[in-house]
Amino acid sequence: MTAALKVYIDENLSPKIAEQLQVRGIDAVTVQMLGKRGEIDENHLALATTLGRVLVTSDSDFIELASSGVEHFGIIFGVQEDHSIGDWVKKLELFCFVYSAEEMINRVEYL
Repeated sequence: MTAALKVYIDENLSPKIAEQLQVRGIDAVTVQMLGKRGEIDENHLALATTLGRVLVTSDSDFIELASSGVEHFGIIFGVQEDHSIGDWVKKLELFCFVYSAEEMINRVEYL
């Protein structure tokens, strides 16, 4: 079975999350991998959307962007301090296999 979602891991989260998702067969990239460190949030969300990826973050600014009506391919938000890397990986893996890409468009989910 192939994961339905592709993810874009924001720079405020550990790249180890993407590495572990990749081991599980999930298409995951990080801001660091894409050479986009230091970009503004709007640019990250726009790039994730252009690439057809759900943005994964612990930055609440993305929740505000979504609330303001900015179109996106989905956002998964969690409080970094509340979850270990293993928690992020397990829960993101579940999201990637449960939701379709279409279901995540303009949707915000919480870890």
